Amino acid sequence: MQYIKLGTTGLDVAPIAIGAMTYGEPDRGHPVWSKGEAEARPLIQHALDAGINFFDTANLYSNGSSEEILGRALKDFADRDDVVIATKLRHPMRSGPNGRGLSRKAIMTEIDHSLRRLGTDYIDLYQIHRNDHATPWEETLEALSDLVKAGKVRYLGASSMHAWEFAKALQLQKRHGWARFVSMQDHYNLLAREEEREMIPLCLDEGVGTIIWSPLARGRLARGWDDARSTARSETDGAYADTLYSPEQEASNRAIIDAVGQVAQGHGVSRAQIALAWLRRQPVVTAPLVGVGSVQQIDEAVASLDIELTDDDVQALESPYTPRYDWQGVSDEAELDAIRRRIPGMVLS
Repeated sequence: MQYIKLGTTGLDVAPIAIGAMTYGEPDRGHPVWSKGEAEARPLIQHALDAGINFFDTANLYSNGSSEEILGRALKDFADRDDVVIATKLRHPMRSGPNGRGLSRKAIMTEIDHSLRRLGTDYIDLYQIHRNDHATPWEETLEALSDLVKAGKVRYLGASSMHAWEFAKALQLQKRHGWARFVSMQDHYNLLAREEEREMIPLCLDEGVGTIIWSPLARGRLARGWDDARSTARSETDGAYADTLYSPEQEASNRAIIDAVGQVAQGHGVSRAQIALAWLRRQPVVTAPLVGVGSVQQIDEAVASLDIELTDDDVQALESPYTPRYDWQGVSDEAELDAIRRRIPGMVLS
C-alpha cells in the first residue's frame, strides 16, 4: 500500500478508506442492509491486512453501534497509532433540546460519547456532518478548535455544503487562529460531478483534501444499465436514493454506465474498479469511502489503485456527462421544503 498525505497535512492515509456506515447492529439502525459485529469484524480485519489504515464512521450510524463495532475491531486487530479513525457529528442523537447540531454544548457532549464508543483517547479526524445553520459559525469553529487544543482531536474535517459556506468557515478559522478544516467529505463520482464547479476548485486552492462519499453512485457504477438496478439499500432508502440521479438524466447516466462497462472490459477489470480509478486521477481526491460488504469488494478497491486509465479512457467516461440539479449542502429546512415542492415525491434527509 502506498500511503498519501491528507491534503496539505503530514497525516499518512491509505488512498482507499473504509466507510463504516455499513456496520451496525441491525436492531439499532438499518435492519435490511447493515452488518452486525460478527459480519463486520472479518471485513475490518481483512481491510487492515490489505494495508488500509483509514476508517470513517459517524455517531449517527446505527445510533452509535457503528462506532462501537469499529472501535472494538481496531483495538483487537491493529495498533492504535497505525490507524486513522474519522468520525462525524451533527445529526440527532437523542430527542429533546441540545440533542443535535453543532453548538458548543453539543460538540463537547458528542466528542466524549464518540471517544467512549470507539474506545480511544483521541479521534484522528473529527468532521462536521453538514453545516448547522441554527448555530453561528464562530461558536462551532471555536469549540472544534478547543477539542484540538485539548488533545481529543488531531485534525478537523467538514462535509457537503455550499462552497461559499466552506470558504467562509476557512477564512474565519484563519482570522481567529483556530484549528483549520483539512478535509472535505464530498459527494463526487462519474454520475455526480457538480462539485467540479466550485467546491473542488476551492479545495484545490486551499490545500484541502477530499474524501468521497458514494464513489460508486450507490452501486449504479458497479452494474450494467440492464442489470438489476436496485439493491437492498436503495429499496429501503426510498425516493432519497434517486434524488441525486433524477430521471431527467437517464440518457446521460446510461451512456456513462455503458462507457464504464466498455473501459472495464478493455482493462479486464470490474466496473467498480474503473469508477474508483477515475476518482484517483482527480488531484483533489485523497480517498473514496468504500462501504464494503464482502472481502471481494475490499480486494477490488485495493486492486483499483494499480489501474492506469488512458486519456482516451477518461474522455469516454467523462464526455456523456450533462449538468444536473445540485442539492449538495442543502440542510436548511425551508430550502428543503422548497425543493420538495419543485420535485414531487422527493425525499431528502
